[in-house]
Amino acid sequence: MKGLQIAPPDNVAVAFVPGKAGETMEYGEKTVVLAEDVPAGHKIAIAPICEGEAVVKYGFPIGLAKQNILPGQWVHTHNLRTGLDGLLDYTYDPKLTPPPAREAKTFQGYVRKNGRVGIRNEIWVIPTVGCVNGVALALEKKANLLAQGKVDGVYAFPHPHGCSQVSTDLERTQRVLAGLTKHPNAGGVLVLGLGCEVNYIDAFKAVLGEYDAERIRFLNCQDSPDEIGEGMEILKELIALAAEDRRTPVSADKLTVGLKCGGSDGFSGITANPVVGAFSDALVSMGGSTILTEVPEMFGAETILMNRCGEEALFQKTVALIDDFKRYFMHYEQPIYENPSPGNKAGGLSTLEDKSLGCTQKGGTATVTGVLDYAEHQGNPGLNLMSAPGNDLVASTACAAAGAQLVLFTTGRGTPFGCPVPTLKISTNPTLAAKKPGWIDFDASPVLAGRSVADMGEALLDMVLAVASGETYAKNEENGYRDIAIFKDGVTQ
Repeated sequence: MKGLQIAPPDNVAVAFVPGKAGETMEYGEKTVVLAEDVPAGHKIAIAPICEGEAVVKYGFPIGLAKQNILPGQWVHTHNLRTGLDGLLDYTYDPKLTPPPAREAKTFQGYVRKNGRVGIRNEIWVIPTVGCVNGVALALEKKANLLAQGKVDGVYAFPHPHGCSQVSTDLERTQRVLAGLTKHPNAGGVLVLGLGCEVNYIDAFKAVLGEYDAERIRFLNCQDSPDEIGEGMEILKELIALAAEDRRTPVSADKLTVGLKCGGSDGFSGITANPVVGAFSDALVSMGGSTILTEVPEMFGAETILMNRCGEEALFQKTVALIDDFKRYFMHYEQPIYENPSPGNKAGGLSTLEDKSLGCTQKGGTATVTGVLDYAEHQGNPGLNLMSAPGNDLVASTACAAAGAQLVLFTTGRGTPFGCPVPTLKISTNPTLAAKKPGWIDFDASPVLAGRSVADMGEALLDMVLAVASGETYAKNEENGYRDIAIFKDGVTQ
């Protein structure tokens, strides 16, 4: 059987296929005899590891041995624990190796009045409050009958928030909804209010700021004798306006792509995440932008990102990004490093360091040029770090609200979900790609068979540009799966 020692300092290797006790695993030019059965994607000791000694993968510690571990033994949660504990002190030690600039490729996009570019021409219905979710969904259903052949569809985004919220929770709700309302993938938006919610339309407009009054309309349901009829009249007008929009050639420097992972496995840091990292470097080198988020899954690898910050001010913002999320866990008396999830563990990830060192590879090698608050609009070309939790839909929604026209989502376990923008699923292993072709858009597992990460990154770039041009669609779009989730933390009145 075959395995991989990822970096020369590693004292563990990753099994490519399930192994039985007594089998020999080849990793490069070396071999080790398995002392016990080992699942695919899991770690095997290739050197003696003493109790309390660091277990090393990717060239970095991923935890400490709970007991003595012999070569050939399975290394997982039963004999490996996290080495992370509490808040840390950080020192800025820049190590910048940005990818060289390259000529930008193009895609066919919709250039909006404000210069932003959409990759879809849809009509969105955005409720200010959960009380009008039913109205929004009814309008979506009726309007789609009128929209066929004119726009790319009418979509409502129901959510349970917008009332009985205070302070940060209300601000987060408004920020996400404002980001979606002004998103370039929407050729027209109907903002649907009730009239008595804390996020009432006038309050929401103050957060929204300047907007295109022709393409963004408002309807307060308590003020209308027939909210469905009036809503349909507005949607008819928006569909007619958007139907006149046409795709034109646009430079890839107008693309912003969110980077997310979930349901990871032991192959995530070997195949899909490095491939997305190669894509990110390629897009950034052409002047485009990417957003790396899920802060708790940076813990244990955060210094790598900190030392890639282009200036000390960004380093300090990254320190705050990390520490604020740790304090969030501490405030609720929750363990900071209680991760990975059960599915991640089943896939071969044992500690948060193990997960994070693979997860952060989605950011490639580019210099960090921006550090964003939760769902904050992305305005800095290059690699941006954004505050958001690890939850798949919450983090992906935040990427869309920040301006990502598309999200890349790597997975070793599989998931059907989609956020408001095309959400491309990238499989880490061939079994998942074969089992779930209705979920998976791109298979990164040929890396295991010897295809280079750089080559696969270019193939992924070509797919992204094709999806951006409307030549093909993400599986979540084909399946009709698109939802939003908003990060909630505080009191509900």
